[in-house]
Amino acid sequence: MKGTIFSIEEFAINDGPGIRTTVFLKGCPLRCEWCHNPEGLSPKPQLMKKRDETVVSGEEIDSGELAKQLLRNEKIFRLNKGGVTFTGGEPLMQADFLLEVLGEIRPHIHCAMETSGYAGEEVFRKVLDNLDFVLFDCKQTDDELHRKYTRVSNRPILRNLSILKESGKDFVLRIPLIPGVNDTMENFRAVSDLIKDAQHLQRVELLRYNKMAGAKYSMVGMDYEPSFDTEAEPRLHTDILEEAGVEVLVL
Repeated sequence: MKGTIFSIEEFAINDGPGIRTTVFLKGCPLRCEWCHNPEGLSPKPQLMKKRDETVVSGEEIDSGELAKQLLRNEKIFRLNKGGVTFTGGEPLMQADFLLEVLGEIRPHIHCAMETSGYAGEEVFRKVLDNLDFVLFDCKQTDDELHRKYTRVSNRPILRNLSILKESGKDFVLRIPLIPGVNDTMENFRAVSDLIKDAQHLQRVELLRYNKMAGAKYSMVGMDYEPSFDTEAEPRLHTDILEEAGVEVLVL
């Protein structure tokens, strides 16, 4: 089976345990106002203008070829307790392709996925069963606000978070911290309620808004027009999570 990826980054240190190779799969059902990888939104390869040259962002690759490429670093992964992390875009948009790759590299390699959690329950369960670790995004707990800033409901996401909590899989909850969008005390309290009983939660990671998020939009023929104040500093209500006994890491 063929899939479409737009980047492979080696020696990543913030995408799961140890040193990892991160595979970026193309395509995402969300349209987050703060997305800093606009080239990952479309599921198809597309032209991208960089300075005086035009390149193609995204390439089709056979699942077996990708697996072979990843397995070359198996010994390195074992030495530092690292592995491979699949991200995007949203990797669950290419679930069948992802499952084929996972079937070839696991259990030889520790496998993780970073996901928005936006997928059907059956798809989420199938992929989850073939993973060792999950980085799960929680962008906004209020459904109306989630729709406003990402254009999709958070109901499938919260359902899949519940499935993840009950799965026995180790996971990290990631919050992209956007000023005026989800850096409120109300949202932090709601997140705290969601995870207070999660036995396999390793920590919560707060990812500060990337002020360079709009840099690549013109390269793919898109406009960057967020409705929030991009110059404001997000508020860190870490105390709310720490009072619930949760480890918090600010990235």
